[in-house]
Amino acid sequence: MTRFEQPADVPDAAAILNAIGEVAYEWRLDTDALSWSGNAAAVLGVDTGAIANGLSFARLIDASEGQSRIDAISQSTQRDTGAGVAYQVQYALQRGDEKIWIEDTGRWFVGADGKPGRALGAVRVITERHDKEGQLRKLARFDALTGELNRGALVEVLGTTLDDAVRFRGSCGFLLVAIDHLGELNRAYGYDVTETVIAEVGKRIRGRLRGKDHLGRYSGNKFGVVLTSCTPDELSVAAERLLTGVRDDIIPTAGGQVAVTISIGGVTAPRHARTLPEILSRAQDALDAARQKRHGSFVAYRPNVERDAMRRECARATDEIVAALNDRRIALAFEPVVDAQSREVKFYECLMRVHRTDGGIAQANEIIAVAERVGLMRMLDYRVLELVVAELAAAPGITASVNVSPGSAVDPDWWTGLGALLRASPKAAERLIIEITETVAIQDVDDARGFVSRVKDLGCRIAIDDFGAGHTSFRNLRKLGVDIVKIDGAFVQNLMKSEDDRAFVQTMIDLARRLGLKTVAEWVQDEHAAQVLSDWGCDYLQGALIGLAAPERPWLAGKKAATA
Repeated sequence: MTRFEQPADVPDAAAILNAIGEVAYEWRLDTDALSWSGNAAAVLGVDTGAIANGLSFARLIDASEGQSRIDAISQSTQRDTGAGVAYQVQYALQRGDEKIWIEDTGRWFVGADGKPGRALGAVRVITERHDKEGQLRKLARFDALTGELNRGALVEVLGTTLDDAVRFRGSCGFLLVAIDHLGELNRAYGYDVTETVIAEVGKRIRGRLRGKDHLGRYSGNKFGVVLTSCTPDELSVAAERLLTGVRDDIIPTAGGQVAVTISIGGVTAPRHARTLPEILSRAQDALDAARQKRHGSFVAYRPNVERDAMRRECARATDEIVAALNDRRIALAFEPVVDAQSREVKFYECLMRVHRTDGGIAQANEIIAVAERVGLMRMLDYRVLELVVAELAAAPGITASVNVSPGSAVDPDWWTGLGALLRASPKAAERLIIEITETVAIQDVDDARGFVSRVKDLGCRIAIDDFGAGHTSFRNLRKLGVDIVKIDGAFVQNLMKSEDDRAFVQTMIDLARRLGLKTVAEWVQDEHAAQVLSDWGCDYLQGALIGLAAPERPWLAGKKAATA
């Protein structure tokens, strides 16, 4: 066998093409002659005589679906340098009443006149693949439950609508629609009924929109409506139409008939919001206001000077807090707590201070409210905890207490950090007192009890701060298993002027003693009150009379510091 002969068991080119479902062609652009491989009729389902030239084949192509071969060749910006120019296109081919999708891959070659002269290529039927890709594209833009735009696509449409409104000096609107009490519906009827409700509400909203408006599912129980060419008055009219459309008819479900209402917040742009983030946040503000006003109502966003100022302050404070954490400008101040009779220091309450870049110092009460609002309190808590444990490790003779915010009390990361710090300084745990406020304890007594147990398992003690502010029962106090009760200073500071406060404080001290708990009186301001508290059996005193919080470490100055 010569090297030019083909072995008998090797299939010819036509058999290979047929096996892989491809059809080869040659198209002479100068004569428009179109030649096909022998399997064309079988693969394409079209008589090759009917597609013997480019024009007849082009007549079968749906011009609205994809880019044709002639478009790919004629619109090419590349030049043929001898090897041809590659192209690949997809288009729909009409085959009787059926439409099939074709992938067309090939190369065109320049003719003698410098224009495309002929093309060699192959086509294959990709209808099934195209349908799957179409489904994926749909899933990428549409919500599976409601069939409406998903959040990403909705926000994209909103951005385009806003750009058009600004460009043409028009106005558009955005409505954020929330299904009321969806959580209660889920608990009462189950997840399947809840999904039915969401889908039906989506249909009712869709049925009451103008053709030029857009609807999407914004989140679990929320829809977003983009209103094009919409004035503030039209925004209100549209919202009322949606409220009525959902409220007036019962929704039939597998679990029975369900009555549903929606609440709506809306904003007009660019009048009241000039950027996409502003539209979304201000629509949410309006929705929150609607829910506070009454479920099943609508509120349109209006500028609020106080709210905007608060947000600017939050943004400024966030930057300041994060910078202080990064620059290690978080510090401690130490407030002594003394024995009520001997006045000997028993432990120090460690309070947070923030050194500002201008040299000033911010106290905890200036930082905590904002830090809790912007979600930074847990980071601050952990940094303060690090500092306190470091002080205990450096000064074996002292005992210290530290406050823990409500968020940190249920934060697994905070617990992990506390355990790690105490393992690194094992002798610190027995001299560390963790303080939680009474309001935290009464939010969920069982959760608080778990908190107390975990702290005590690590070897620390627990104190309830501001006791009396939340009016926890002593039965719950005993159930919690705390070690120390710190009596709210609001009752102590007027002890000598208010008979009610005297009765309340004396009763708390007596009951705590009967339960075997130590008591600390906060905000003790004068000697007379201190003596009365001591006579009643209060264990420890804290306040202006004893000494205010200061950054100096008294134990380093030779002052006596005993361990409680």
